[in-house]
Amino acid sequence: MDEEEILLSQQRHHRRQNNSSSTNKPHSNSFPSAIAPTSVHDLLECPVCTNSMYPPIHQCHNGHTLCSTCKVKVHNRCPTCRQELGDIRCLALEKVAESLELPCKYFSLGCPEIFPYYSKLKHEALCNFRPYNCPYAGSECSVTGDIPYLVSHLRDDHKVDMHTGYTFNHRYVKSNPREVENATWMLTVFHCYGQYFCLHFEAFQLGTAPVYMAFVRFMGDEAEARNYSYSLEVGGINRKLIWEGTPRSIRDSHRKVRDSHDGLIIQRNVALFFSGGDRKELKLRVTGKIWKEQQNPDSAPVCIPNLCL
Repeated sequence: MDEEEILLSQQRHHRRQNNSSSTNKPHSNSFPSAIAPTSVHDLLECPVCTNSMYPPIHQCHNGHTLCSTCKVKVHNRCPTCRQELGDIRCLALEKVAESLELPCKYFSLGCPEIFPYYSKLKHEALCNFRPYNCPYAGSECSVTGDIPYLVSHLRDDHKVDMHTGYTFNHRYVKSNPREVENATWMLTVFHCYGQYFCLHFEAFQLGTAPVYMAFVRFMGDEAEARNYSYSLEVGGINRKLIWEGTPRSIRDSHRKVRDSHDGLIIQRNVALFFSGGDRKELKLRVTGKIWKEQQNPDSAPVCIPNLCL
């Protein structure tokens, strides 16, 4: 962030403060009616990044404050008066912050919780109402949102196949299976029981052994995911490999699921055996289904890999 950008941000901050002080209208679109923004809360807003400030809160000799992250960005110069910041902390403002109670920043998404100022940040990192990250696994994607938005995003922007139903049947073909490079695919998003699920397929090295892995993720929180189970099956030549388990929430990244080996793992030599023929081409058919559990959702998930001959 250069000096001109910082000064413009500071000017916008002052205009916002002036506007809020010149009107008596309630900010009903920003905070619950029981907790309106206060001048103290405004003081705790960093004038550079506009985020809430947490200790250490820095100030210049003239009393202008900013957060520790932005102190580095402005090269130790106050963005308001251009004086050198030094290492002065605004201990009074840090102390005042301890007395504040504020709503979770996701209250507009449904979170009703109110927290002491210094506890709020920890809650927000794990809040059940926080937006979900895009679950697409083919490339890095920074998009976040609720489930309906992400479903549309996957369909329209990532061109992921959409499927309705609780069973699936996919065929994976690779012409040169001797080369297993790290790769990941989201084969489809399917809709059943009023929920959305993602089917993933990965190729990677497990130690020195090249393997393939398939698994399902639930588009929702972990507590809801435990209400469902799924099975995956791959096979050929009158043999099959079966996996049963509980879908992981998309709160867990596809990399985290892969590294925990929580899915159907197929070694390359087994995959080539299932492919038949001269083993020069990989042909894997992955089938499966999802069902809703009737028993207590808190019961332990069943994850049983089984080789049936």
